[in-house]
Amino acid sequence: MTVSAYLDHNAGSPARPEVVAVVADILREAGNPSSVHAAGRAARARLEAARTSVAGLVGAPAGGIIFTSGGTEANALALKGCERPRMVASAVEHPSVLAYATDIVPVDQDGIVDLAALERLLAESDQSAIVSVMLANNETGVIQPVAEVARLAHRLGALVHCDAAQGPGRLVVSMSDLDVDFLTLSAHKMGGLPGCGALALKNPDFPMAPFLLGGGQERRRRSGSENLPGIVGFGVAADDILRKDTILEMSDLRDHLESQALARVPAARVVAQAALRLCNTTCLALPGVAAQLQVAAMDLAGLMVSAGSACSSGKVGESHVLKAMGLAPEWAGSAIRVSLGPDTTKNEIELFLNAWTDLAGRKGLDVKQAAQAA
Repeated sequence: MTVSAYLDHNAGSPARPEVVAVVADILREAGNPSSVHAAGRAARARLEAARTSVAGLVGAPAGGIIFTSGGTEANALALKGCERPRMVASAVEHPSVLAYATDIVPVDQDGIVDLAALERLLAESDQSAIVSVMLANNETGVIQPVAEVARLAHRLGALVHCDAAQGPGRLVVSMSDLDVDFLTLSAHKMGGLPGCGALALKNPDFPMAPFLLGGGQERRRRSGSENLPGIVGFGVAADDILRKDTILEMSDLRDHLESQALARVPAARVVAQAALRLCNTTCLALPGVAAQLQVAAMDLAGLMVSAGSACSSGKVGESHVLKAMGLAPEWAGSAIRVSLGPDTTKNEIELFLNAWTDLAGRKGLDVKQAAQAA
């Protein structure tokens, strides 16, 4: 079957053409970055150039970039490697963060972290802590007040980690503006290869305790031969994002999708519509139509969307994010995620709108004639 429209970029974006080209070159070359011969030195030079590019994307020091196997490992490295006995996380974090949490901070109806609750949690114990709050939610696109979280947490002696995997290419990410101690990145969310991520450290000399031991790579912070094709591709994707700003185009398409969806199916709802959100993300609820059914129907129409996170081995279940936001079960169970990429077209949005509206009509919802966009 020919895919008509891939609209699941928050799960992973296709590799950018520039990434594919450079990875093909790398795969034809020999050389381990830890080897001292000419091929090894050439590989090391490529790796360090990529490190500089990834650091430049988020304004981090190049020496503070630790390459990992992806965002999940980067999160674990930050939360375990800092060796703080308390780990405080918002209720809408990625499961790879919540797995380590000792304390959970509630969020409001838009999914935004409750700063007063965070302050109370940090103040109630003398144990040293790390706070983890994501930059933007993968299901709803809601952007968190990370800089405010950092100011509060630092005042109370806590370290701050931010999972920014969904950020690059969808909003400007500045580690200095956020003032976080650790920042997670994932290559395949931004047009790089799967299986490659990074943890950025504000202080390159922070005594991070590694949990992968052996070879001493990445300044003894993450052992194992570096994934050179993935890392070099990561650097190319970072450079490409800085050259090609598509935020405004994606925002216009996302706004068109939402306005048309609500005009055609008035009973529908955009989750957290009034909140500050990523330019590419819509969480769209169709009352009375299960999310799994919507995803399957769109799939049959050649349209790739998702329900909740796509990081759980294909499972489709209750969204902990929407539950934490207090969304009623009938709405939470009918919410799908549509996430755009830099190459998404208006025609692809129309294909989705037509198929989704047709499904709503077949399920007995009141459907209006398609509005004509300007």
